[in-house]
Amino acid sequence: MNICVFCSAADLDDRYTAPAREFAQLIGRGGHTLVWGGSDVGLMKVMADGVQESGGRLVGVSVEFLQERARGSADEMVVAKDLAARKAEMLARADAIVIMVGGTGTLDEATEILELKKHNLHAKPVVLLNTAGFYDGLKEQFQRMEKEGFLPLPLTELVFFAEDGVGAMAYLEEARGVR
Repeated sequence: MNICVFCSAADLDDRYTAPAREFAQLIGRGGHTLVWGGSDVGLMKVMADGVQESGGRLVGVSVEFLQERARGSADEMVVAKDLAARKAEMLARADAIVIMVGGTGTLDEATEILELKKHNLHAKPVVLLNTAGFYDGLKEQFQRMEKEGFLPLPLTELVFFAEDGVGAMAYLEEARGVR
């Protein structure tokens, strides 16, 4: 399975990097491919290291203005013209999407992926990996949107909130029919 992961390029503390490393190892040991932003810094590097060290493949999708941060040892590296093209390329190469901790860029990626799914422009499973309760507030906001009629489909059909990597992988493998 090609698992697209949107996450931070920032250097973060162990409460975020340790669970990311564990999830990356699940991807690699499962024989899956990580499709990610291609950067060799921050949480993106942690994910790429973990997947590669565990035997998985790496498909990076960098962007022209960040090309100098691209991981040289990726199995494949694509350089997109801009951030919009990068998101589209990552989605096109993905069988499933996982949104991990991140800043405004990750939030932008998450909302676009969910908006496209809401409009039936893709049917790929989407997981918000709620490491250390990072997305508790966003989950509450989505629940309010659903309760007050802002979502045209049930929240459970739009996104799955996983508390850890094991739960995220179990959901993805079940949703994609992988055993």
